[in-house]
Amino acid sequence: MRLIWVKVGGLWPVNTGGRIRSFHMLRELSRRHHVTLLTTHGPSEDPRALETALPRCEVVSVPWALAKRGTARFALALIRSWLSSLPVDLYKARVPALGREVERRLASGGVDLVVADFLLAAPNLTRAAAPPTVLFAHNVEHVIWERMREVERRAWRRALLALESRKMRRYEAKACARAHLTIAVSDADRRLLAGAAPAARVRAVPTGVDVDYFAPDGVAEVPGRLVFTGSMDWYPNEDGILHFIEAVLPRVRHEVPAATLTVVGRSPSARLRALAAAAGVHVTGLVDDVRPHMAEAAVYVVPLRIGGGTRLKIFEALSMAKAVVSTAVGAEGLPLAPGQHFLQADDPDGFAGAVTSLLRDSARRRAIGGAGRRLVEERYSWSKVVDEFESQCGEVIRHAS
Repeated sequence: MRLIWVKVGGLWPVNTGGRIRSFHMLRELSRRHHVTLLTTHGPSEDPRALETALPRCEVVSVPWALAKRGTARFALALIRSWLSSLPVDLYKARVPALGREVERRLASGGVDLVVADFLLAAPNLTRAAAPPTVLFAHNVEHVIWERMREVERRAWRRALLALESRKMRRYEAKACARAHLTIAVSDADRRLLAGAAPAARVRAVPTGVDVDYFAPDGVAEVPGRLVFTGSMDWYPNEDGILHFIEAVLPRVRHEVPAATLTVVGRSPSARLRALAAAAGVHVTGLVDDVRPHMAEAAVYVVPLRIGGGTRLKIFEALSMAKAVVSTAVGAEGLPLAPGQHFLQADDPDGFAGAVTSLLRDSARRRAIGGAGRRLVEERYSWSKVVDEFESQCGEVIRHAS
């Protein structure tokens, strides 16, 4: 197959869940097919490093910086988006140089399929007569906005979030219907997208994990150590860990006074750092390798209240044979059995109780971690996941020819 893969927001460094999933899919696909990646890079990101990491993939990257919340650029984009049918996240994801490069490539021909990676890529695909398009939906975006509204306490922000979630739902449904196929990352997401866009073809391809990279390495866990990993500039991660520090951690320490928490991930906010310092929580910021921190975990925690898609962090922890405690939202869409592959709890008392029970029972920690490792080894390596993705893309091309 001759594929064009369009990704707004870059892929390097591979330090977020979405980048991890896309990078591994591209690395495996480019071993089998001719793949051209059209993407963006920020001021501090080096596209040459991405080219080196994907040696069999043609990489074309244009400079672009996302307008971040709290900046004048974001405020201007927000105001202008109110006059547009696009929600603000998609309005500010339009990259003219990227759109022109897509147009140029399609005009030259020789393309079998275009993959829009994340909904953010869709506004940059405007060509009416083009090869068939697959929308690779890592999340159900409108659900994330709805969940943000549900946990927001300020009335004026709830109103804004309600507006954005409605606009996102309308655009997401149109994008799914316009694509020849939408690939979701779980059956739960597939059902949500199909419900929002009944005319769309939606299939599910599961999340994968690098079972060789994330593997038990013999490093001893630290007694009482809890670990969370994730990009801390993604609001659902920050919301979840702030809630954990305030509502769950004190309950855990009441039963296990020696319990500690390490939060690993880029760009922690001043608010998080201040709360963590007051609570005796270690916040690392960006690290080169999350595995040493995960290896030290007695229990890996995923206290998310907001989210969409699937959390690669859980598969990474399971691949390292770690006992995981997660909310239903945190484990949403993953083919895991609560009580067998992880413990599930949603309210602060229940979450603290699940964590405490594991801290006190090393045999149960080993049993749950071992079950998770066996599951991902047998079914969710990246090569097996890409087999399914490849099959779906091939079917689209055959139907279009």
